[in-house]
Amino acid sequence: MHPMLNIAVKAARRAGSIINRAALDRTQLEIRSKQANDFVTQVDRAAETAIIDIVRQAYPDHAILGEESGALEGKNSSGTTSKAEYRWIIDPLDGTTNFIHGFPQYCVSIALQHRGAIEHGVVYDPAKNELFTASKGRGAFLDDRRMRVTKCANLKDALVGTGFPFKEMSRLDSYFKQLREVMKNSSGVRRAGAAALDLAYVAAGRLDAFWELGLSPWDMAAGALLIQEAGGMVGDLKGDTGWLESGDIAAATPKVFTQLLTALK
Repeated sequence: MHPMLNIAVKAARRAGSIINRAALDRTQLEIRSKQANDFVTQVDRAAETAIIDIVRQAYPDHAILGEESGALEGKNSSGTTSKAEYRWIIDPLDGTTNFIHGFPQYCVSIALQHRGAIEHGVVYDPAKNELFTASKGRGAFLDDRRMRVTKCANLKDALVGTGFPFKEMSRLDSYFKQLREVMKNSSGVRRAGAAALDLAYVAAGRLDAFWELGLSPWDMAAGALLIQEAGGMVGDLKGDTGWLESGDIAAATPKVFTQLLTALK
């Protein structure tokens, strides 16, 4: 395992242990609304702090983009801010609403960019103790087993994951049109509530495709690399590479990808 991926795994497991301890007694949760339908708890913040501490100990000069902390610059050996080539993209608890309700579909997501390209990714499901990892050019793994996307060749046979654009209610009408087309032309649609884990499931062959609108970089970065390293395709809704900037993402097996994009138009 690459040393940087090893740090990501260590950080994800540390965050997962914090989440699991908190899951034993959810009555103690302090829940705050960041915006409509978007919540944060002290568990999110504690998990992110743990991740950042581990990353900073190993790579103090790296930049960080965290869901709760925002953008943090790296520090060089003299303690001054440095322009970092590396950036860690962190979601300490993707699926907070699920976690609050005891619905066991949530995860830790950590990705590492080098000069804008995603090089390493980890998605860790603490409830199931499943670890999804990938390094660019080295394949994707679920624990120690190599992952490949399914051989599904037709959208009509595909099980498709999705997420509602709950942060962008103004796009609901467009989304429902997409949902109707995909439901009509696929084997089924599932909405579980944690985009990073849904993407990991595409890489693991549990879903054949996925799309969602209005995501943030920390929702997508690690999961997208998992899919690409597992032989799948990832793009925005035009099939281009701008998904990390736009927040609109589609992913699927190679033969289903184009069919999914057609249904989403």
